[in-house]
Amino acid sequence: MSAKTTSKINFAKSYDELQKLVEWFEKGDVDLEEGVKKFEDGIKLVGELKKYLGNIEAKVKQIKAKFENNTEEDDDEEEKDGKLF
Repeated sequence: MSAKTTSKINFAKSYDELQKLVEWFEKGDVDLEEGVKKFEDGIKLVGELKKYLGNIEAKVKQIKAKFENNTEEDDDEEEKDGKLF
């Protein structure tokens, strides 16, 4: 699965598909062959969702670091100007 594919997944739709698979398994009385196929589909969905969330987490960390760096630069400039606030 390419990064391009992962970045374009619809999180809500994929999560809903995964939830439906879980519900299918929870109802019990499942066909073994169909269960294996659905399990495989579920594992793929989990992988896509984890990768997507990992990308989002990295983006949030990047934004947070940028904000913290800007705040530190602002503090340094204020100290140079002799201002505390």
